Amino acid sequence: MPNTRHLNEDMLPEYEFDYKKVKQNRFAQEYSITVTLDPDVAEIFTSSESVNKALRAIISAIPKPGIHENAEQTVE
Repeated sequence: MPNTRHLNEDMLPEYEFDYKKVKQNRFAQEYSITVTLDPDVAEIFTSSESVNKALRAIISAIPKPGIHENAEQTVE
C-alpha cells in the first residue's frame, strides 16, 4: 500500500481555479447529455443502455404524423 501520508502532505486543503482560462475537454463527446433519474426509476434502469433501449421502444410506438397523411392521399 502506498504511503498516503506523503501524498496528503503534497495536497493543499483547498484550491482556487481561474475558470476564465478553462478550455473545452477534447476527450468529451460532443452531444452527451446527462439526466438524473429518480431513485425508484434508477432501481430499474441501471445503465444508460437500458434507458436508451426503453426510450427507443417508446419512440417507435409513437405514430409519426407524416406517414398517415401521405397514406390517405395515395388511397384517394
